[in-house]
Amino acid sequence: MALMTLDGGAADLIHKSYPETKEAGEDTQKLSTAAFPSIEYTSDEKVEIEKWLLTHLNLSSQVDDPSRSTTALSDLNTHLSTRTTILGSKPSVADAVLYARLAPVVKSWTPEQKTGPEGHHHVVRYLDFVQNAPLFGLKLDASDKIDINPDEILAPVKTFDAKADKEKKKREKVALLAAEGEKAGGNDGAVNQNGTSTIPSSDATPDKPIVEKAKDAVSQTAAAAASVIPGMKTEKKEKKAKAPKAPAAPVVEKPLSPCLIDLRVGHILKATTHPNADSLFVSTIACGDPPGTENTSEFEGQTVRTVCSGLNGLIPLEAMQNRKIIAVCNLKPVTMRGVKSAAMVLAASPRIAPGETDNHAGPVELVDPPKEAKAGERVWFEGFEGEPEGVLNPKKKVWEMCQVGFTTTEGREVAFQPGEVESLKDAGKSTGKLIVKGGGYCTVPSLTGATVR
Repeated sequence: MALMTLDGGAADLIHKSYPETKEAGEDTQKLSTAAFPSIEYTSDEKVEIEKWLLTHLNLSSQVDDPSRSTTALSDLNTHLSTRTTILGSKPSVADAVLYARLAPVVKSWTPEQKTGPEGHHHVVRYLDFVQNAPLFGLKLDASDKIDINPDEILAPVKTFDAKADKEKKKREKVALLAAEGEKAGGNDGAVNQNGTSTIPSSDATPDKPIVEKAKDAVSQTAAAAASVIPGMKTEKKEKKAKAPKAPAAPVVEKPLSPCLIDLRVGHILKATTHPNADSLFVSTIACGDPPGTENTSEFEGQTVRTVCSGLNGLIPLEAMQNRKIIAVCNLKPVTMRGVKSAAMVLAASPRIAPGETDNHAGPVELVDPPKEAKAGERVWFEGFEGEPEGVLNPKKKVWEMCQVGFTTTEGREVAFQPGEVESLKDAGKSTGKLIVKGGGYCTVPSLTGATVR
């Protein structure tokens, strides 16, 4: 779609906010690349961008009257109910175009129109994000921005009802199929009550009279409708005999190794105290997961995990803010006092001597990756390279058996001592230091000979 098909406001906003796009010609894919050169778009994402640029044209004729229940605006609101940007978390030229079209209209909406019972809460939230997020860096005067008060929500946000949406789509499909069936019957001619055609017989083909054609069209429509309406009966088709299933390949057990544990560099974007537990912090951590990964959410345009850690009282809350850590990312998620935790933060503490009781009094030090390490980079112990499991099976105790070998050296590097693990004592391997894929060892500030968990 060429840029010239957009309205002037959208084109002006793109060129004003992203001057380099003037050299990108009329191609929207080139515009997105020029506006966000560090971001790569898949073929599906490019199609999605084109779709929403076309949707912007439909909005042009509908959005000016917010009292109407417009399909395009409602569809956009539903789409944004589970997304930060049009593509999910990636910015694109589609966001700038939709902002240019919607902002002047939404700016004039009353609080009731924005967040009342019939308001479009997600659209309002989305526009506020686009106009203020550094991710887009829109060059807007304060007077041009939409005035949005996050505390002024007049009605609760409507929960997206997937079941109701599915039923709605079924009804629409049935109506469309019925209309097509009527059209198919009408194209072949009308039929009298006695079953004869009202048009000359010369219009009927010799091998299939008009009456039979009409019956075929009705049967096809009924069969299609039955496929989407639960409980509607139609003629049963004979079932084909199923081919016997091939026997499943035997599962090959991987030998015990710390490489089965998915260790990654994590970036804590924010941390707060747990609302229901005095000893826990709740952290929002970017671990390099792609959008849509199970047990993740979106925060400030990034895919993140929510992680509970028993560090409250051992590490100051301010020391947990905006810092890199090492995260264990394939433990089975657990719910801790009402908050689902999808990873674990690696930390060191003094090793408990035999016979002593661990009273968890500290000191505790977070494991630090090299300063240049990036969120999501793989981390492993030298000499124990390999692919981690997707999710560790709690029954196999891989984490528990390997963790006893986690320690810190005299140089404060985190390391793995295979001699401390019963089944690896005779493997003939030496201690391996924890290294990041991009290079450099993981360390702690001061503890040596510590336990790491």
